[in-house]
Amino acid sequence: MKGFLTIGLLILSNTFMTIAWYGHLKFAEWKWFNKLGLIAIILISWGIALFEYIFQVPANRIGYNGNGGPFSLVQLKVIQEVITLVVFSLFTLLVFKNQTIKWNHLIAFVFIILAVYFMFKD
Repeated sequence: MKGFLTIGLLILSNTFMTIAWYGHLKFAEWKWFNKLGLIAIILISWGIALFEYIFQVPANRIGYNGNGGPFSLVQLKVIQEVITLVVFSLFTLLVFKNQTIKWNHLIAFVFIILAVYFMFKD
C-alpha cells in the first residue's frame, strides 16, 4: 500500500513540477500572460511548484525504507525520474500539439525501463 501511495504522490508531484517548469511556455499564448514580466512568471511558477513539494516530500518520507517504506533511496530516485519522463511526455503530447515522440525517444525510454529493471534486481 505504501508503494502505491508513494507512486501516486510522485505522479501528482511531477504533474505540478512539469506545469511549473514548462507550463509558462504554453501560457504565453494567453494575451494577459504575455504582459507579465519575467519576475511575475517566476513567482507564478514558484507558486505552482509549491504543490510539487507538498506531494514530493510526503512521497519520499512514506516510500523510503528507512521510514518503513518499500523503497531504497536510489530506487525512489529512479522511480521519480521515470515518472518525470512519463508525465513530461504526456504533457508534451497533450499540451504542445506540435511536438512528437520519435523513434530515438522510444529507444531512450526502453533504456530507462531497463535502468528501472536493473535498479530493482538484487
